[in-house]
Amino acid sequence: YKLHEKMMQAVKSALEDADVALRLVERNQSWEESDAIFSALKLRVPSIVVINKIDRADEQKVKDAVDFFESKAYAKKVTAISALAGVNFENFINPILELLPEGEPFFEGDDISDLPVKFFVSEMIREKIYELASDEIPYHTAVLIREYREKETLVKIVADIIVHRETQKMILIGEKGSMVKKIGTEARKDIEKFIGRKVFLELFIKVKPKWRDNDLRLREYGYGTP
Repeated sequence: YKLHEKMMQAVKSALEDADVALRLVERNQSWEESDAIFSALKLRVPSIVVINKIDRADEQKVKDAVDFFESKAYAKKVTAISALAGVNFENFINPILELLPEGEPFFEGDDISDLPVKFFVSEMIREKIYELASDEIPYHTAVLIREYREKETLVKIVADIIVHRETQKMILIGEKGSMVKKIGTEARKDIEKFIGRKVFLELFIKVKPKWRDNDLRLREYGYGTP
């Protein structure tokens, strides 16, 4: 699919611009397979191997994993954490700070990005699809913000969730609209926290067959430059 090509282009661009690379390994993943992938990337920036979910592994297995990756040339540092349980979180943040080069800030004041608010809103909606929908659905969806209007008392947001099959639409709607309602409710909470205002969020699910192979659609949905 052209969608996959666009996504890989974005990955390549991010790798070229990065100052530090985080290589994530879960406790039950094959170390050899992860090592093969990491080696094939041939990154030129310092790398930290992060072993996650250590709260579900015994100490010896964690130690063996650390020893394995510390022997690899690409690993500047190796740290073991549990993101969910918050274990060893300082061992995750501190190595990043140590390896990041000093420089002028990219953004001024409280700005965190040069991307528009609508981008973050669409990502928050998409995040809820990942969390709440079945495994295959999120990889076949896009989110398009059709309206973002600031009113006196709230912000009105209208968004389309794009899928490419009618069956996917029915799954996202759910029984009597239960799934799309849940996605909207959870996304609205995060959006309100992000922008600091009350939000009225309206979601529509639309079927666009073969959108993942359509350059015009991909640009419209934010994949690639216009």
